[in-house]
Amino acid sequence: MTFSHDENMSRKEPLVLMVPGLEGSGPGHWQRRWAEELDNCEIAELGSWSTPHRNTWINRLNLAVHRAGRPVIIVAHSLGCILTAWWSKFEQPAWGSPVAGALLVAPPEVDFFPRDDRLTGFAPTPGDALPFPSILVGSRNDPWIGIETARRMARQWGSEFVDVGNAGHINADSGLGSWEDGKVLLGRLMDRVPAQVGPSAPIAASAVNADWAEGLEFRA
Repeated sequence: MTFSHDENMSRKEPLVLMVPGLEGSGPGHWQRRWAEELDNCEIAELGSWSTPHRNTWINRLNLAVHRAGRPVIIVAHSLGCILTAWWSKFEQPAWGSPVAGALLVAPPEVDFFPRDDRLTGFAPTPGDALPFPSILVGSRNDPWIGIETARRMARQWGSEFVDVGNAGHINADSGLGSWEDGKVLLGRLMDRVPAQVGPSAPIAASAVNADWAEGLEFRA
């Protein structure tokens, strides 16, 4: 697969790419609100929200990242956080290229007695440090993960850990509205984006077609 280099990419405003988890982020979820309220923000279309397949999701996230043609800030929720770690492990991006940072909110436990059996396909949780700045946000009463497990995950990934107290799964049911505190964390993360990032590596137009992601569905 051939990638091209956009020399003007480092001067472009980063794309804030929302990466939802299981069942997507429906109406009322702060991710959906941010996509409507913030400039340069969109939601990654991973498909199969009710029946997630790890490798299919990795490839669809990869497609969304490279199509951006500019620096990307990932804002992931729940299973989307684990997906982001898997994407980083498979694609091994260089520092700031093409993903310049990640806000990882309420990652779930997938290794030991996950709350939903559909999460087991994403186990084991990657333990490699992420090659870009990241903030991991955890809640003390998240039914999907214990706070100490989330804290340990942050250490493994090299992420700053933020404890938001009792906020459930930090989703629509948490009553956060547009989650203004989360926007503050996003701003903090964006301040850490390197002034110069590497090549955006957009996928060549000839490589983007319906068969591309489908053909890589069972990637090892």
